[in-house]
Amino acid sequence: MKRICSIYKSPRKNEMYLYVDKREALSRVPEALLVAFGAPKHTFDLVLSPERQLAREDINVVLENIEKQGFHLQMPPAEDEYIEHLPEELLRRNDPV
Repeated sequence: MKRICSIYKSPRKNEMYLYVDKREALSRVPEALLVAFGAPKHTFDLVLSPERQLAREDINVVLENIEKQGFHLQMPPAEDEYIEHLPEELLRRNDPV
């Protein structure tokens, strides 16, 4: 199943995105989520299909969520994920002397 999706960025939370069907836009996104998300900023459109890979999301979950609930919410990575990718020398700077 291929789907043309619009991706919106949250102005309130860095790296938080909403994926929606382009034809439906934000019509199926609950009002409470839009209030918490902030005024969505259209980032780009993308063709999604099961063969495509996304950097931080499982494509099958994204497509299923859009089909069933009308949107997929991508949350920012946990702070622990940021720490895992820091170079060792930066981590050692905070070690007690």
